[in-house]
Amino acid sequence: QEALRYCLYARKSTESDEKQAMSIDSQIKEMLQVAQREGITVTEVKRESHSAKATLQRPVFNEMIADLRVGKFNAILTWAPDRLSRNAGDLGVIVDLLDQKVIHEIRTYSQKFTNNPNEKFLLMILGAQGKLENDQKGVNVKRGLRARCEMGLWPAPAPTGYLNSKNVDEKCRVIIDPHRAPIIKQMFEKVAYEGYSGRRAYRWLKEVGFTSINGKPLWLSNVYMLLNTTFYYGEFQYPAKSGNWYKGIHTPIITKELFMEAKKKVQLEQDLRYDNKEFAFTKLMKCGK
Repeated sequence: QEALRYCLYARKSTESDEKQAMSIDSQIKEMLQVAQREGITVTEVKRESHSAKATLQRPVFNEMIADLRVGKFNAILTWAPDRLSRNAGDLGVIVDLLDQKVIHEIRTYSQKFTNNPNEKFLLMILGAQGKLENDQKGVNVKRGLRARCEMGLWPAPAPTGYLNSKNVDEKCRVIIDPHRAPIIKQMFEKVAYEGYSGRRAYRWLKEVGFTSINGKPLWLSNVYMLLNTTFYYGEFQYPAKSGNWYKGIHTPIITKELFMEAKKKVQLEQDLRYDNKEFAFTKLMKCGK
């Protein structure tokens, strides 16, 4: 029988879905102890910090599969089945290699899988369980965000002019930013009632030293985005452009009437700019005839 040459594969995602997973160093330490205890020959150790949600998107995993196909290894040592795969595509690749006897054995901390119908079936069940957990997390997150929106809570970082409440009893609540909210209100008033264009409002914000929460000045595109933010009068759409509208429980910075008046002026400004556009290369060329 051909000697088993193991590749020790350790993986931990940097995404939040695997915060509780054992660290890569801990996985390697534990599995090297297993190898020593079981007399297993580890040919190479491969480490990867990458999510296993998407098929064939992990460079180190793909490299290991290529090495297996050319015979560099013929067995895998890993902490648990979900370190190898949390999606149907990668799981299928692993099972196919078992079928083809390219992989002779997969050894985890507590189990062993070979080209045996029952063991392959169990491996597929455990891999499918990881896939199910991924899918359920996505559904649960979306459901949770929708529930917060229905409660009038903003489920994302606070828009400029607001701050996320740090009170643990007020999760997802936003409060007025006492420094930025008054300036945002003035900006809407200047556009709505004083004839300011979006560009002039942008210059005015620079003059008064207005910055984002990160201390950075706004771009012109940011200013137009603020002028189109319905959250300031108390309503919001989530996700963006979804058509799902919610009434927020936060304190509005402006009235809906002020928002609509400013929006009307911005639209007029954009229409005029579009009507007055000229071809940039006029008079540089003329017809030969």
